[in-house]
Amino acid sequence: MREYKMRRGEHLEDRVEDMEAFVEEYFGEVTDETEYKDGTLLVVDEPDNPVFTRVVAGAVEYGSKKDKLALDIEERPAEEVIAEGHVDAAEDAVSAKNEFLKEATGRDAKARRDSMKRDVEDDAETPDNV
Repeated sequence: MREYKMRRGEHLEDRVEDMEAFVEEYFGEVTDETEYKDGTLLVVDEPDNPVFTRVVAGAVEYGSKKDKLALDIEERPAEEVIAEGHVDAAEDAVSAKNEFLKEATGRDAKARRDSMKRDVEDDAETPDNV
């Protein structure tokens, strides 16, 4: 499960008023819910795109901190998708994921990547057993 930060000065609830409708717009009908960090995430067991096998998404609340968007997408192997002739679906899958994240967080792929690099670098500078 990956958690994505919001753009500075913005909040998830301002960008996404109805999480269930938002998830369904990008991935398909929500079929279940699952617990994650004392919250509830939405599950799409049969996503519209044949590349995805399961999608879990929703808001993760942190009390005094800003909420984050949690997203976990299980995908079929690329070879299998291409062998079935779903090359266009593979391209659409990447677009759907990136558009979903940009619309929800206000951050494009480059900004998300840079943020994750900074988080990893910060963790590397912290001693393990202090």
